[in-house]
Amino acid sequence: MRTFRHVHTPAGLVLVLVLALAGCGREQESGSVVLPDVEGSWAVESLTTEGRTLHAPDSARLTIGATAATGSYGCNGLKAALVHDGSAAVTVTPGPRTAMACPDMEFETAFAKLFKGRLTIDRGPDRLTLKTSDGSTIAMSPKPPVADAPFTSTEWIVESLISGETVSSVPAEAAGKARFTVAADLAVSGNLGCNRFSARATGDGAEVTFGPLTSTRMACAGPVGEVEQALTTLFAASPLRWEIQGRDLTLKAPDGTGLTAKAATAVE
Repeated sequence: MRTFRHVHTPAGLVLVLVLALAGCGREQESGSVVLPDVEGSWAVESLTTEGRTLHAPDSARLTIGATAATGSYGCNGLKAALVHDGSAAVTVTPGPRTAMACPDMEFETAFAKLFKGRLTIDRGPDRLTLKTSDGSTIAMSPKPPVADAPFTSTEWIVESLISGETVSSVPAEAAGKARFTVAADLAVSGNLGCNRFSARATGDGAEVTFGPLTSTRMACAGPVGEVEQALTTLFAASPLRWEIQGRDLTLKAPDGTGLTAKAATAVE
């Protein structure tokens, strides 16, 4: 018959074992070191850099995910890849961005300069601060996500033209004039920057194909005429792939040309 003896374990050793097991349990649950809760939509409030504070325009924002971030420097859009390095920090690799001439380029330039490389994370109850190695900061507060505007039944105002990796804002003469709407039945109407136009379209998921354009015949010279020609060529280069983030639309052709546009008002 086997006999068992009770062996007295010191209380201190028991406490150490309990804490160690509890720590292992937390690591198994998360699969990695627990990082501050930063995923979600954030309104950028200000930047501090080189001893100055720059206050953000209302439209400056970041939407942070597990591996990527999207948003706006205030006017130009941004995309970036994110890698958490196992501590309260994240490494940011900027991706494509638009290159429109915007009212507050000083802020946009500073924001783009700070939002890259390794940034440490300071997460408060109602604030998120990202800090660079030289102590500059990006201060943000929670912002409810903006619902994506529907592709159809929305009036889209063209803001910039895309050519490969280059994104250029439309000339001032055409700003706000080039716009279009794709109705629920895929009837298209709008303005190319100078002439009004209409067309029929067909759609398949996130792709749309424009039929031949019918337009007025005013002579359009200079920058307005150049925008009109670029849009006419783009709409003929179907199928076009569209992507919407919030109220921003990107429409691109297979050859890399395209446009970005902002939602104006929904059409009843």
